[in-house]
Amino acid sequence: MTADGVQPLTDGVVTLRRVQASDVALRFDVFHSGQRVAEVGVVDRGGQVGELTWVIEDPQQRGQGYATRAVRLLVTYAFAELDYLRLEALAPADNRAAHRVGSRAGLRREGVRRGPDHDWVVLARLRDDPDPYQADGFRALLNSALPRKRAIAQLAVRDRQGRLLLCQLTYKQDWDFPGGVVEDDESPRVAAERECREELGLELTAGRLLVVDWLPAWGGWDDACVFMFDGGTVDASIVDRIVPEPREIRAAEFCDEGQIAERCADFTARRAAALDADAVGPLRYLESGR
Repeated sequence: MTADGVQPLTDGVVTLRRVQASDVALRFDVFHSGQRVAEVGVVDRGGQVGELTWVIEDPQQRGQGYATRAVRLLVTYAFAELDYLRLEALAPADNRAAHRVGSRAGLRREGVRRGPDHDWVVLARLRDDPDPYQADGFRALLNSALPRKRAIAQLAVRDRQGRLLLCQLTYKQDWDFPGGVVEDDESPRVAAERECREELGLELTAGRLLVVDWLPAWGGWDDACVFMFDGGTVDASIVDRIVPEPREIRAAEFCDEGQIAERCADFTARRAAALDADAVGPLRYLESGR
C-alpha cells in the first residue's frame, strides 16, 4: 500500500502508486520492475468530467508501452471508483506519440481544439462506451482515429457547342464546375445532383463517372478527392433557368476553352482538358488535373 493506505493499481507490468490527492486532482507515479518510469493523473473538471494527463520524462523509457498501460489502469479506476462519466485528454496536435497513447488506452479522437499558441487533439471516452478491447468498441475507436478524406462531387455539363458549365463562386476568385462537398453518409453521385439543385436550382442527372482527381492541399483547403460525373448535353438556354444560391454562387455560364483557361485555377483547367480529351473515353484518374 501507499503511505496513505491506498492499494496500488497494477496490471502485472506497471504499477501505479498514488503520490498526491486533493479535491480536484489525483497523481500517480508509474513503476516498472521497481523503477519509476512515468507519471499519470486525473484532474476534476466538474460535471463528472475528468482530464487525464501523462508524462514520461526519461526518453529512454518512451516507446515501451508504459504510458498506455498506466492510462488504461487509471481510466478503469476513474470510472469505477471516482464516478466519472467522461474522461478526456488534450494532446498537442503535433505529438503523434501522445495521440497513440490515448488511442491505445481506449480514448476516441473527437477533434481539434484550436489555441492561440498550440492546437490540441481532443481524446475522450465515456463510461458507457463499448469496451474498446472488444470488436464493436475497437471499430469505433479505430474509426475515430482514421484519416478523413474530403470528397467533392461535380458535374460536367455541356451545351450543344461543347462548352462546359462553370460557376463563379463567392468565396474564391477562380471559377469551378457545378457541385460541392459530399456530406456524411451521402454518395458522390447523390451529392453532385443535390448541390446542383440547391445552388443552381437545376434538376440534373449524374451519369457515368468520368474522372477521379486528387487535389493536394491548396489555398487554405485540405486535400480532397474530386468525383466528376457526366451531366449530359443540354441547351445553352438552361442558364436562364438558373437560380444561384447567393451565399455561394455569383453567376454561371457555359465557357469555351479560352474562358476556362482565363477563369479557372490551373488544376481545374487541366481537369476540363482531360474531360474534353476523353468525352466518351474511359474513366481517368488524375492528380491535380494531371
